[in-house]
Amino acid sequence: RNRDKRYGEERVRGNTMASQGSGYDLSPTTFSPEGRIFQVEYATKAVENSGTAIGIRCVDGVVLGVEKVLLNRLLKPGSNKQLHTIGPHAGMAFSGWAPDARQLIERGRSEAENYEDTYGTAIPPSVLADRMAQYVHYFTLHGALRPFGAGGIVAGYDPELREHSLHMIEPSGVQYRYFGTALGKGRQGAKTEIEKLDLKTITCRQALKEVAKIIHTLHEPGKDKPFELELSWLCEESGWEHKHVPTELKVAVEEAAKSEIEEAEMESDDEDEEEEGA
Repeated sequence: RNRDKRYGEERVRGNTMASQGSGYDLSPTTFSPEGRIFQVEYATKAVENSGTAIGIRCVDGVVLGVEKVLLNRLLKPGSNKQLHTIGPHAGMAFSGWAPDARQLIERGRSEAENYEDTYGTAIPPSVLADRMAQYVHYFTLHGALRPFGAGGIVAGYDPELREHSLHMIEPSGVQYRYFGTALGKGRQGAKTEIEKLDLKTITCRQALKEVAKIIHTLHEPGKDKPFELELSWLCEESGWEHKHVPTELKVAVEEAAKSEIEEAEMESDDEDEEEEGA
C-alpha cells in the first residue's frame, strides 16, 4: 500500500514537471508528454518581450516599421538598427535578441548572393524566406544548439515576376506569407489594428503613417522604455530597392500619427464627459 502511495506521488510530481517544463526544457530535441518543445517556446517568449515590429504589403510595395527600444540614454541616435537590407530587392525587420538576428541577416545575405551567382538573377522573396526559415529550423533539431531568440519580417520584390511580397519567420522555423503581420510585445494589438486597414488599396505612403500610429498607440510611456521609430520601404518610389524612409518623410508621418492619436484621445475624453453629464 505504501509502495502504491509512493508511486502515486511520483506520478503526480512527474505530471507537474511536464506541465512546468522541468526536465523537458533542457534540449530542443526533447518533446514533453503534451507534445511541446519548451526551448522553442522560450525563444518565442524572448521575441514577445521585445519591441514591436510591423510589416504591411501595399498595392505599390512593402512597408516595415520597428519600435526600437532605447536600452541606454547614451546610445547614439540611429545606432543598433533593427531594419536591414539583405539584397538589392529584399530587407528585413527583426524583433528579439539582436545578436541572433544579425546571424539570420548574414545568412539571408549569403543566400541572396549565392543564388545570384548561380542563376544570374535576384533571389525570389519566397525562396529567400524559405531558406532562411530552414536555417532557423535547423537550430531546433540538435541538442548542442539552441533556437534563435529572434524573429524576422522579410520584404522582397521579384524583378522577373514583378511581384512584391511579405513573409514572417518565427523562432520555430516556420514562415508564412502575409498581407500584414507583426512581431514583439505588441503583436496582438498591432494585428488587430492592421486588420482594420484596407490592405487591397492602401499605398506605401499611407501605410507609413498607419505603422507609426500603431506603434505609438501601443507604446505606454509610463511603463515602457523610450524608443526610436524606424521605417523602411521597398516600393516603386524607392526603385524597388529596400531603403530607409527619408528623414523628412519619416518626421512628417510620425508627427501626423501623433496628431491623430491626440485627436482621438480628446474625442474619447469628450464622449466620456458627455456620458457622465447625462
